[in-house]
Amino acid sequence: MQHRKLDILLTALAPIIWGSTYIVTTQFLPPDRPFIAALLRTLPAGLLLTLFARQLPGKGQWGRLLLLSALNIGFFQALLFVAAYRLPGGVAAVVGAIQPLLVMALAWALDGRRSSGVAIIAAMAGIAGMAALLLSPGAVWDPAGIAAALAGSASMAAGTYLAQRWKTNMPVLAFTGWQLLAGGIMLAPAAIAFDPPLPALTMTHVLGYAYLSLVGAMAAYVLWFRGVAQLPPVAVSSLGLLSPLTAVVLGWALLDQRLDGISLLGMATVLASILTVQWAAQRSAPAPLPLQRRSA
Repeated sequence: MQHRKLDILLTALAPIIWGSTYIVTTQFLPPDRPFIAALLRTLPAGLLLTLFARQLPGKGQWGRLLLLSALNIGFFQALLFVAAYRLPGGVAAVVGAIQPLLVMALAWALDGRRSSGVAIIAAMAGIAGMAALLLSPGAVWDPAGIAAALAGSASMAAGTYLAQRWKTNMPVLAFTGWQLLAGGIMLAPAAIAFDPPLPALTMTHVLGYAYLSLVGAMAAYVLWFRGVAQLPPVAVSSLGLLSPLTAVVLGWALLDQRLDGISLLGMATVLASILTVQWAAQRSAPAPLPLQRRSA
């Protein structure tokens, strides 16, 4: 039980770190270069991790690894930035909150594992809480942006579920590094084709990119994929809701953004949803294996 709680807390650190991305991107990076930001976030982190881990995937692992790289990094990052540029942040976050429900649907469709009614209701409550927290009356529902947000949520949900379903004997550092490296390479064509060249970088820009890569990608994704290996995929996916919550709290603390009563109620609802999904997933999960027998 204590080990499971530690797994949840460590995994939760990943979306909490990701929640700082908005402030770092808007306050410390050159504007209007989303794909370059995604590329510089993922590719250096992947290179460092693969060089440190010094382990190649097995011959039969490349296909699955490339698909996971596309789902978790390449496609997801590209679609995330498309949605961010075409939708208000609140709308994008609300659409992204469907990820736990998508993971539940995948578990049912692929493995015949039905989630409990409590987990389904809690996941739906998380969407409602996110809407109360972030949506404004004049929110713009751009069709292309909604499509990108839905596709990005589906991509990340599928990547999270398949990464847990396809057990691997690779250490988590190598598993994470190869996904970041391959996903970064996939992002390079979009960065070259759609973003203007970088201006002369200031020290602030360099520190911002370094934070996104070393902390926002390397450290956060290691924690995330460690959690994917240890926890039920529905439990991991629900923790992703902590990312927009963190962004809201940081905006309030550092950018003087306001929080009203409805926003606070939405925040409490989202937190209750996350805790309830963790509880429901823990009740339905089989007893964990000893640590030395787990796949990394």
